[in-house]
Amino acid sequence: MTENNQTQLGNTLWKIADELRGAMNADQFRDYMLSFLFLRYLSDNYEAAAKKELGKDYPAPKGSVTPLAKWYKENPKDINDFEKQMRRKVHYVIEPQFLWNSISEMAKIQSNELLRTLQDGFSFIENQSFDSTFQGLFSEINLDSDKLGKNYSERNKKLCNIIQKIAEGINSFDKNIDYLGDAYEYLIGKFAAGSGQKAGEFYTPQRISDILSGIVTLDSQDPSKGEKKKIERVLDFACGSGSLLLNVRKKMTDAKGTIGKIYGQEKNITTYNLARMNMLLHGVKDTEFEIHHGDTLLNDWDILNEINPSKKREFDAIVANPPFSYRWEPTEAMGEDFRFKSYGLAPKSAADFAFLLHGFHFLSKEGTMAIILPHGVLFRSGAEERIRRKLLEDGNIDTIIGLPANLFFSTGIPVCILVLKKCKKFDDVLCINAVDHFEKGKRQNNLLPEHIQKILDTYKHRKEEDRYSRRVSMEEIIKNDYNLNISRYVSTSLDEEIIDLKSVHKKLVTIDKVINKAKETHNKYLKELGLPPI
Repeated sequence: MTENNQTQLGNTLWKIADELRGAMNADQFRDYMLSFLFLRYLSDNYEAAAKKELGKDYPAPKGSVTPLAKWYKENPKDINDFEKQMRRKVHYVIEPQFLWNSISEMAKIQSNELLRTLQDGFSFIENQSFDSTFQGLFSEINLDSDKLGKNYSERNKKLCNIIQKIAEGINSFDKNIDYLGDAYEYLIGKFAAGSGQKAGEFYTPQRISDILSGIVTLDSQDPSKGEKKKIERVLDFACGSGSLLLNVRKKMTDAKGTIGKIYGQEKNITTYNLARMNMLLHGVKDTEFEIHHGDTLLNDWDILNEINPSKKREFDAIVANPPFSYRWEPTEAMGEDFRFKSYGLAPKSAADFAFLLHGFHFLSKEGTMAIILPHGVLFRSGAEERIRRKLLEDGNIDTIIGLPANLFFSTGIPVCILVLKKCKKFDDVLCINAVDHFEKGKRQNNLLPEHIQKILDTYKHRKEEDRYSRRVSMEEIIKNDYNLNISRYVSTSLDEEIIDLKSVHKKLVTIDKVINKAKETHNKYLKELGLPPI
């Protein structure tokens, strides 16, 4: 499917969502819309695999009965072996009555059993479809909500209409199932745009995601060597809908590299469910990712809570867009936490460095971490200055990138990207000031592909350019009391032109002489004509 078709599909589905959500706000309806897209993807993928597995035994479509439902009815003794094969090959099973084609057929005939079938189907997928548990995957979708209707009959009718419209919208496009992952991402972005401040909880704009993934997939020691051949483990400890992690994966596969397991953590339950769906929608098998629902600052994920250094889980690439200047309540015991002990605690008013230190602790020696933070982390004093100073003295801050203002749905403030490494080749800090490089939009500013490429090329080759980038020595940073305010090192303002007053005076005298000579000639002609001089 072409990019234009993907956009058209996204717009079609968005229009359906806007027309059908009724009394629901965009945030509430988002969960229904995306869950139905998810069910459609799982079903299409499963039926394609079943057709391949059964070969000539796969029944031809006939009437309202789906092929797999027909096969189940005709081959009851073979069902168990068939499902074992499907678990081995596609890692999950969906019973025929819960497949999208069965559900959409029920919607088409306005079956009064659709709502109950959906409830049973969601429960089956959560608890029985996968070998690993996906419990709570649909926990935020209330099919008994009054927003859908006052009683069962009204709710059932509403769901029939929604599913029928979605089915019609999707069926008018390419049947390649890969497009559904892109449609899912597109709708997440559209819902984020309509959610304003709330969007900061789950969405990193695609272009910014491209910068972070572009950075962490380059060779850690010498980015000019190009992309890494392999990333064993990648982590996003504030993963939202998982788009950043998926972007890293896509970047690696596009570069013909390999990527191992994807790890994400998310505190918000709704967003956590979006992330798990998003992984599966993009063809990531349940064995290839692990998303944890929990609080990153409390570090309640067992696999990251290993005190023994020899057993510590480490990651080759870490990306993150944590909540900006999040207020937190660090306890005295946290001062002894292995993540913070060597640096001290971030202030209560802003957990920015607490998030950074959490991720940095789990970065491998050959890894790269790229994190989006507010500019304040570069120059604020007190506890943050002490943390910044130690990171600089230990040679862990590799690059700082200043981005334009108003790029996010959740805030208009300009942000920066910090690139950190435990073992870096260069003893200076690369400062990139990209604040003036963007396309102005009505609501949000945008980064164009050329803006992103310029940032990545500058990082990759450690280029220096007037009013854009500079390699700053540690001696200069120390002289500035470890202040990393980017404009202090790379000013984007144009130097005022120095005016040579002697030269200007000389030009004025010359001009004055020319004027007087022209005046004399003019008056001479006037006199010959018998007219008074001027």
